Amino acid sequence: MRFAVDTGGTFTDLVIEDDDGRLSIHKSSTVPSDPVRGILDAFEVAAADRGCTRRELLGQGGMLVHGTTRGLNAVLTRNVAKTAFLTTDGHPDILLLREGGRRDIFNQRQPYPQPYIPRSLTFEVPERIGSQGEVVRELDAAAVIELAARLREAEVEAVAVCLLWSIVNPAHELRVGELLEEFLPGVPVTLSHKVNPCVREYRRASATAMDASLKPLMTRYIDGLQGRLAEAGFSGRLLIVTSSGGALDAEDVAEAPIHSLNSGPSMAPVAGRHYAGIDAASKMAIVADTGGTSYDVSVVRHGLIPWTRESWIGPPFQGHMTGFPSIDVRSVGAGGGSIAWVDAGGLLRVGPDSAGADPGPVCYGRGGTRPTMTDACLVLGYLDPKYFLGGRSELDLDAARAAVQAEVGDPLDLDVMEAAAAIYQLATERMVGAIEEITGQKGIDPAQAVLVGGGGAAGFNTVAIGRRLGCPEVIVPVMGPALSAAGALISELSRGFEITCRTSDESFDFERVNAVLAELAERAQSFIDGPGEGAVESTIEFSVEARYPHQVWELEVQLGTDGALDADRLTRLSADFHEAHRDAFAVADPDSPIEFESWHARARCRITEPRLPEADFGDASRQEREIYLPGVGPVRADVWRLGSMPVDKELRGPAIVETATTTIVVNDGASFSRRSSGTVHIVPGARANQIVPGARANQIVPGARANAAHPPTADSITP
Repeated sequence: MRFAVDTGGTFTDLVIEDDDGRLSIHKSSTVPSDPVRGILDAFEVAAADRGCTRRELLGQGGMLVHGTTRGLNAVLTRNVAKTAFLTTDGHPDILLLREGGRRDIFNQRQPYPQPYIPRSLTFEVPERIGSQGEVVRELDAAAVIELAARLREAEVEAVAVCLLWSIVNPAHELRVGELLEEFLPGVPVTLSHKVNPCVREYRRASATAMDASLKPLMTRYIDGLQGRLAEAGFSGRLLIVTSSGGALDAEDVAEAPIHSLNSGPSMAPVAGRHYAGIDAASKMAIVADTGGTSYDVSVVRHGLIPWTRESWIGPPFQGHMTGFPSIDVRSVGAGGGSIAWVDAGGLLRVGPDSAGADPGPVCYGRGGTRPTMTDACLVLGYLDPKYFLGGRSELDLDAARAAVQAEVGDPLDLDVMEAAAAIYQLATERMVGAIEEITGQKGIDPAQAVLVGGGGAAGFNTVAIGRRLGCPEVIVPVMGPALSAAGALISELSRGFEITCRTSDESFDFERVNAVLAELAERAQSFIDGPGEGAVESTIEFSVEARYPHQVWELEVQLGTDGALDADRLTRLSADFHEAHRDAFAVADPDSPIEFESWHARARCRITEPRLPEADFGDASRQEREIYLPGVGPVRADVWRLGSMPVDKELRGPAIVETATTTIVVNDGASFSRRSSGTVHIVPGARANQIVPGARANQIVPGARANAAHPPTADSITP
């Protein structure tokens, strides 16, 4: 038996794979002050559903794969260790200067963002390595020993070391690490060439600083998680999901916690790619994971999930760039728990603040007073108040109606249904905007992609989003309500390795590049022989980052599983780069030389064979209830329980499909069916007219009855 747990902002999702391959989803409220308690609560729910004790259930588990936002939240809230930053003499401003740029370029009153580690804890090391690896200035070991004493007096809890060109020659960085270990014992140290050996200095420094600052916290968290799980009865292997879409042993993540920064969101595209390959015709997929707090969007193109080094923790240019290779996931603060409010200008907004797990939406009855998208969907009739979480919790419809009317309806002079519809439409538009941003940047036409809906709140508006974007098909997998946890369950044990080696196809250095590829293969094989021992299947995949001369950014080109290059393979590699450039930017320059920057190898170890659930043939029983569709009004809709739907029979909307963990709203004009895998497949119908003509889809003045002092503008919508 295997477990996968994803700790979200509102719910903790647990997916269990039985020995016979049967999958089940269980949810409990996240406990922000004690995430491990939320995990154990999810197991308590699962045990009750199975008629056994929690200890008995945990005792059957051989593996637990955990996705967590613990590190991410720590960076956002600055609840990290007191960390010192050591860099080459004369370059103390790496974290301060960043890479330039700001979000609002004409706002001169916007304060310059503070560096991740303050200047008061930034120290310069007398040394210098040149760009070709030559020693320009010898390391002053005595100065490092003296510096260690200063760090001890300052009571630093971690140290980040990022010296210039250590990625070419790490000798000085390694020696600094040895001296700190000797003269500053017990304080964790991160060396930049080990954690993120990329060329750009700020990104390498930022990743190093974050990794070091998280080591004490993540070590305590992982130790506590392992201890409490063992105390509760679990004796299996604990894996932590990584930002790159794989998983590592918990001990390895504690040693390099930068891997866990975006661990939860990174699993949704892994699951989305898996289910899109089974239940959809398109080779491109947009994967949307709607939680209680955020809406996370990623893409799958030709079976590949794009990655980036430009993930920001916090607002772009105001927060901190991780600089670490991570799956490219874009997030907006629009989820089931996003709070709806009217600003001083009379405009309706949804998010980014969320009701979270405590107190949660008003309808939860836990003390929440501000309406959320979940409250709006309950008012619109999309949720059965007596069937929430399979009937474990009853929602308070009257409280939701009162909050929506008081906080939105009254200020905008709307009745409660119009107000709820406005909240719903605005949240939908924000989600559409997130998808348009990432697909536009990746050169993907949504009209040629399948939209995969995941997360507990996905079903509310996934079909509406698919129609807005012109997607030909939408799928909500049977494991969609826990898409990230499902992705963790099917994820591979994997780790990436990187070496910088610059060359050009005009004068390609075959000897040096093949030596680099051989070293990468050796590192990857060591991982396969170590943590990956006993895997069902293991592979090593090679790639390179390349660009045309004078370009600023690189594109990744796959090399396959053969880690060696000759003249013929170089010709194919060059052609592949031109094609990748055309695919990404719609242009290519086949006559231009190509510069190759850094070489990568990724070891992949498939731990188990993914098993597809098989849907039982439903009895075709259904009910009806009245729901309110924006732009249509009140309608009678069929209400299906997923298990009662017939397999492979086309049905028509408007309809509601319910499970214990999600509700899917099928708009009028859409057709849908239940696949043999249990996936709900929807054809959204004709593309809807664009609702918001303006660029800011987070503002709305709904209805002609809005306050005359604030008439509709290009940034407002009228349902």
